[in-house]
Amino acid sequence: MGRILSIDYGRKRTGLAVTDSLQIIAGGLATVATLSLFEYLKSYVEREQVELVVMGEPCQTNGRPSENMARVKAFAQRWAKAFPQIPLVFYDERFTSVLAHKAMLEGGLKKQARQNKALVDEISATIILQDYMNSRKFKR
Repeated sequence: MGRILSIDYGRKRTGLAVTDSLQIIAGGLATVATLSLFEYLKSYVEREQVELVVMGEPCQTNGRPSENMARVKAFAQRWAKAFPQIPLVFYDERFTSVLAHKAMLEGGLKKQARQNKALVDEISATIILQDYMNSRKFKR
């Protein structure tokens, strides 16, 4: 069984999370500069077996696509061409940044650590992945 990789795509930085090989739990992987994201992921899938990519779908609170959606779609198309054997699905990412900040606060992180945008992006990717995994359990 391969891992599931999650992407919280941003204009400057992108948070990444991944499951263990048994797909039981999601954990943060890294935050990468978006300009080097594709090369980072290419290297990662050469080392690890990835069976699915879950990409955060950026929507506004009213359900309409956010301004980042065009960049997300462009990345997804590039992914599909380069890795047709690894499907990519979209999953609603609304409120993940808010949830990430809440998790950091509840986890006792100091104010300076909570202001680390890279950490917020990685936690957001983890939340997207865990929510996706939970939704699959309910569908079964």
